[in-house]
Amino acid sequence: MNLNKNIKNILKCGVWGIGALIPPAAFFYLLECYTHNPFAEVRPWAQLFNVVLFELLAGILFCLTGRLRTAYRILGGVSMVYGIANAYVVRFRTNPIVPWDILSWRTAASVAGNYDFAPDKRMIVVTIGFVGILAALSFVKLRMTGIAFWKRCIPGVCLAGVLALFAGVLQQESFQNAHRLYNKLFTPVFMTEVDGIPVTFVMNLAYMSIEKPKGYSIEEAEGLLAQYGETPEIWTDMPDGGTDEILVNELGAGADETLVNELDEGVYETLVNEPDGEADSELPNIIVVMNEAFSDLSVLGDFRPSRDATPYLHSLQQGADNTVTGMLNVSVCGGNTANTEFEFLTGNTMAFLPQGSIPYQQYITGERPSMAAYLKALGYRTVATHPYNASGWERDTVYPWLGFDESIFKEDYYGAQYVRDYVSDLSCVQKIIQLYEEKEEGVPLFVFNVTMQNHGGYQDISPNFTPEITVEGTDNVSLEQYLSLTELSDQSLEQLISYFSGVDEKTVVVFFGDHQPGDAVAEPILAMNGMHWNTLDEEQLKLRYQVPYVIWANYDIEEEQNADTSANYLGAQVLARAGVPADAYRDFLLEMKEEYPILSAVRTVTADGAESQVKEEQGKMDSYRKLQYYMLFDWKEESGE
Repeated sequence: MNLNKNIKNILKCGVWGIGALIPPAAFFYLLECYTHNPFAEVRPWAQLFNVVLFELLAGILFCLTGRLRTAYRILGGVSMVYGIANAYVVRFRTNPIVPWDILSWRTAASVAGNYDFAPDKRMIVVTIGFVGILAALSFVKLRMTGIAFWKRCIPGVCLAGVLALFAGVLQQESFQNAHRLYNKLFTPVFMTEVDGIPVTFVMNLAYMSIEKPKGYSIEEAEGLLAQYGETPEIWTDMPDGGTDEILVNELGAGADETLVNELDEGVYETLVNEPDGEADSELPNIIVVMNEAFSDLSVLGDFRPSRDATPYLHSLQQGADNTVTGMLNVSVCGGNTANTEFEFLTGNTMAFLPQGSIPYQQYITGERPSMAAYLKALGYRTVATHPYNASGWERDTVYPWLGFDESIFKEDYYGAQYVRDYVSDLSCVQKIIQLYEEKEEGVPLFVFNVTMQNHGGYQDISPNFTPEITVEGTDNVSLEQYLSLTELSDQSLEQLISYFSGVDEKTVVVFFGDHQPGDAVAEPILAMNGMHWNTLDEEQLKLRYQVPYVIWANYDIEEEQNADTSANYLGAQVLARAGVPADAYRDFLLEMKEEYPILSAVRTVTADGAESQVKEEQGKMDSYRKLQYYMLFDWKEESGE
């Protein structure tokens, strides 16, 4: 009898034990259902690993709370909220939530009001499933509240240790390969679909910090830079005596004696070494407009708008005088504007950084070398201007660290015109003109303008803006509104270039988009061409990371069409086209571009046009990795001077 009773007790415990595993597993599958079918798409091993993660989390919560029902409800509630948030992020930005998005919550909150948060049918059904399970947990009575908290913490700590060890195993490339875990970070949507959201999140945590490149040393990086040009310095109010000797050492024996004497007298001058050793005292103004979500969606395939949204851009692309045009390969799509800024201003590439990371918030923690800092050293007045919140992407902190003398944000756009809820591109042009007309004569101006007019979402019609462009074969409101907004951007570009065509000072205007719009805009065009945003292959995906760029000058520069490049090279190319000698790092980038004309987080193209793997660790690629690491993490102001 006792034996039978023991067997019954064991069976009862076994049944209860198995039953206790069901709610955490159910929460995992419901979480995935917000965006895809986990039973059909998440790979078998990945399903097991995701469930194990949830079971461990439930055990830890049980130890901490002392009530199994409470542990389940915390886990289920958090999973539901996370799933809803992730579904909206995928809807608005294409890519799912990654660990670094936690750092971006303020930026996301500031633009949330312009998106449509109406839940779709899938979201409603899955949420009902969550609520139903959470309500049904009322029958779960198991508790250990009679055990002292510190005693419950012992198994909780043990489970936490197991969780940490398991997470470490999931982050090992050999383990990932052995169990068919997909680890290509540049396709995050597919990664979450086949690996599951929890496992993908854990795998991404491995990239919160950046490892040093193999064989890296500060001395080697500084030695690499020393092989290229040196950054000119500005001498102001220098003491008498010894100046001639300093300038001869810096500029060479051919230094202009007049400039030397002027510096002796404390007169402000800019010194630039030309390749022939002569000094050019007229540096051009450089006006850069990074236009929010501006793109030419014809790269995705054919479609028929009621009229051309960007006729002026297309006229420049036909071979306009003193103009360079092409497609700019960027590393983001549908969002994360700051990463295109980062690549352009610093010359660094997101290809060497974790997918989804935001260098402005993660890696720039003090003064860093940039195009702005370099131009400032040449005597430029450097101004960053963005007609939105200063706190977005931490710009108010980062811009001074990158060498901008002045940062202008939304509150400084007095009397600006608004399109929908954002300052118009026309007002940005007017602000640029104002900065030019108010600048000190003889001091070149560098303006970096990030616009806001075209920011998503595009589904709501505002009383101050009526879309006028339609597309044959679709009545998609988001697409119509987006094209109508880019038409205004195109008109503003024409006004900007028209103004600087009439000024006497040499001026270069640079215009490019930061990324393409999200899938709500692109999907109709993709569908017309037999594609779907969720099933793009690698070749099709690259099309979503291309935007047009223009370099125009009001003086003679060499024209070029179809000069495709990537955002990390564009700053160095602007200096070269403008006739401004580059510093050491940008000299390296210009040489690097000869071997790898395109290098982004999405693609790498070699000089012969072949696609390459960015993981290559030899030659120029290896040098680039090491120099970028040095610039981001080991550079000090005194060593950068």
